[in-house]
Amino acid sequence: MAYSKPGQTRNRIYRFMRQRLLEGDPPTVREVQQAFGMRAVQSAKSHLNALVKEGLLIQEPGRARGYRLPVQSASMRLAPVVGNVSAGPFNLAVEDIEGYMPVHSRLAEGSIFALRVRGESMQDAGILPGDIVVVRRQVEIRSGDIIVALIDDEATIKEYYRTSGDVELRPRNSEYPILTVHPEHLTVVGKVVEVRRFLESEGLLKEEMSA
Repeated sequence: MAYSKPGQTRNRIYRFMRQRLLEGDPPTVREVQQAFGMRAVQSAKSHLNALVKEGLLIQEPGRARGYRLPVQSASMRLAPVVGNVSAGPFNLAVEDIEGYMPVHSRLAEGSIFALRVRGESMQDAGILPGDIVVVRRQVEIRSGDIIVALIDDEATIKEYYRTSGDVELRPRNSEYPILTVHPEHLTVVGKVVEVRRFLESEGLLKEEMSA
């Protein structure tokens, strides 16, 4: 089979498995192999093992159709981790998907995504360099919300406050200045709804090039 972009094959296998399991028709490993045109059954098995390790599937030993969904997994979504967002000096917002993160949400897929944080301007809000923020796409924002915003194609994460005519993007670190922006130059990408921090290996779904 042709190689996919990082994370895409396992993401597709997870969606396939979830749909079949929700329909009450659990597939075998060989059916997964055939559905995705893999040359070896072990390739399908390695992806399924990884999904079990990530907690997205549960395997019942000794059964050919022994995969099932964890409790409440009907609300599980895969949020793409799409590059970096600055919590400090601005950097260009580049949508370079590095993997997928499982999150619980009843929103439609595509309504949530994740970004890796760079910079220290939000450290007093508990958002540190290397953290991953989960973002819900929305335009309507209230003062005090932590948002991801674009200013002339550059991304930043700050607290949003609307003043009489402008918008203030406030850091949560006294060493950084408040940014005052006219609304015409500001695009609100979404609201930060969750922060993830991995102390060891990261829980991102990535492509295994041996598949």
